[in-house]
Amino acid sequence: MAEQKPTFYITSPIYYPSGKLHIGNSYTTIACDAEARFKRLMGYDVFYLTGTDEHGLKIEEKAEKLGKDPQTYVDEMADGIKKLWKLLDISNTKFIRTTDDYHEAAVQKIFEKLLAQGDIYLGEYEGWYSVSDEEYFTETQLAEVYHDDNGKVIGGKAPSGHEVQLVKEESYFFKMSKYADWLLDYYHQHPNFIQPTARMNEMINNFIKPGLEDLAVSRTTFNWGVKVKSDPKHVVYVWIDALTNYITALGYGSDDDGNFKKYWPADVHMVGKEIVRFHTIYWPIILHSLGLELPKQVFGHGWLLMKDGKMSKSKGNVIYPETLVERYGLDAVRYYLLRAMPYGNDGVFTPEDFVDKVNFDLANDLGNLLNRTVAMINKYEDGKVVGNTSASTEFDADLEKTANETVAEFKDLMNQMHFSDALQATWKLVSRANKYIDETQPWLLAKDESKSAELTDVMSNLAKSLRVIAGLLQPIMTQAPAKILGQLGLDGENLQIDSLSFDDFPESSQVVAKGTPIFPRLDVDQEVSFIQGEMTKDEKKKGRAAMEEAKKAAQNKSEQVIDGKKPIRIEAFDKIELKVAQIKAAGHVEGADKLLKFQLDDGTEEGRQILSGIAKWYPEPEKLVGKKVIIVANLKPRKMRGELSQGMLLSAEHDGEVKLAIVPDDLVNGSGVE
Repeated sequence: MAEQKPTFYITSPIYYPSGKLHIGNSYTTIACDAEARFKRLMGYDVFYLTGTDEHGLKIEEKAEKLGKDPQTYVDEMADGIKKLWKLLDISNTKFIRTTDDYHEAAVQKIFEKLLAQGDIYLGEYEGWYSVSDEEYFTETQLAEVYHDDNGKVIGGKAPSGHEVQLVKEESYFFKMSKYADWLLDYYHQHPNFIQPTARMNEMINNFIKPGLEDLAVSRTTFNWGVKVKSDPKHVVYVWIDALTNYITALGYGSDDDGNFKKYWPADVHMVGKEIVRFHTIYWPIILHSLGLELPKQVFGHGWLLMKDGKMSKSKGNVIYPETLVERYGLDAVRYYLLRAMPYGNDGVFTPEDFVDKVNFDLANDLGNLLNRTVAMINKYEDGKVVGNTSASTEFDADLEKTANETVAEFKDLMNQMHFSDALQATWKLVSRANKYIDETQPWLLAKDESKSAELTDVMSNLAKSLRVIAGLLQPIMTQAPAKILGQLGLDGENLQIDSLSFDDFPESSQVVAKGTPIFPRLDVDQEVSFIQGEMTKDEKKKGRAAMEEAKKAAQNKSEQVIDGKKPIRIEAFDKIELKVAQIKAAGHVEGADKLLKFQLDDGTEEGRQILSGIAKWYPEPEKLVGKKVIIVANLKPRKMRGELSQGMLLSAEHDGEVKLAIVPDDLVNGSGVE
């Protein structure tokens, strides 16, 4: 009998289909997906739930505005969201809709149970209601209040900025106040229940200590929702309807409750910070009233913001995931979203940051490591990797140590859902492997037959490092890891993170294919313009106005003289390509007193030669070997004293002394300098 796997149940929020989902919504779903994939690769039996929250007045009004019945409208929206999740390669186990028959039947049973035991009672509600937020507010909770000429409150705005309206109607109420003390005790006994911990303090200080009021849980002024079975003129309020999806999806309230018995309680509900209150106050109390265990954790992540605040159609600053995936590929989008969002805090999306992360992290660091490794294995080892090597260099132990420490750190951070930090840890290994190439200098080992065993060892260690990197990236990127393994000749290898190790490279020789770059470098100006161009017309107008203003300011400045020189425009500077390169050899040019000749590793297989007139200041140029410098890489090559010079070295001059611009050793050869 097969050993039973431990279970892991994770949920995203169920999304309100009142409009098209943007990259902020996609972040939550991708983050849940990354955690679900990670847990599977750690040997867990995972149930991942996502779906749509389809009832409420806002949906009813939206459908009416479009001339559709609510069911037709939500059917179309749910299909669109499912299509988006497929595009983003979301590995959810189930997609729940609150209009599903089994869910509605279970909600009715839950409501009647709570009513019968006295936790729900009939009363009358009068207060301020926000249709957009699907939430009631007291007058003191409103962010803005409107008065008539006599000083009477006639309207206002919710904390979200949405308009509220005065509602007076018969309503059923849930006795939240009855459980306030119990909830506080639960928080104190389970300090990890709400993450990050700052969110727990918000709940206590802002909502519980001021006095937890009973919650209106039904409405009579609209029809689109689950009817209260014993009093059909009432519709179950959205938060009981929506929150209970986490248990009804598993079969709670039905005859088929096997999944509920197997997976509940949830290991984590992941939600945006704006709905933490409902998941950490109302939901625990409802579950406790039902006699059910609480979820082990509620994780409230921050928002993915734009430069001017939250994404909003009215602001014209919304970015949709389909646009980015179609142009840059799925892995670039998944990587960016999980890398850009700090743990528990808000992140900021800018086109410049997106393009930079693709160029530097993916194309330069990871892509360059793979491309150089594959090219060298083909060139020096006939395309074969020996998994078990005997020779070693002085740098091998540190590379292996870094790899195995990275695996352990990655596991720890992913278990805590620190996605950005887990990726940062992975890139330590990427950087270490790139540095290993610079340290071992395979191109020199290849010239010495006595070093052939060391060369084989170096190529093996680079392949092992890439295999570990590919294994760790599997929860984050769903395509690139397989491509990396394919280029290492490891097609179809089933890598499990729970047992991932540096030394587990297959023993038999593996042919390494000549692959194409998996992350091509992007043109910054072109791609930033493209992303900005995908925003709404209003935003384009704002952008054009700002650009015109900046252009005028630049033109005014261009007429000025600075330090006796007319300044250049940014367009001119952008044409210069600066790169990091390492000096591999240096010496005097025969017959030229002023010239030195440098052989440089610029991240390409062939390298380059540059001549520089700095012999006066470096009479012993061989002492510069190993130093890393900055070169102008796109100068037209020219001949000097019969020698080819392919660029320029950057240097500084002060009081007649010239010194090369030396950069830190941990910068990767070939990296662009921005």
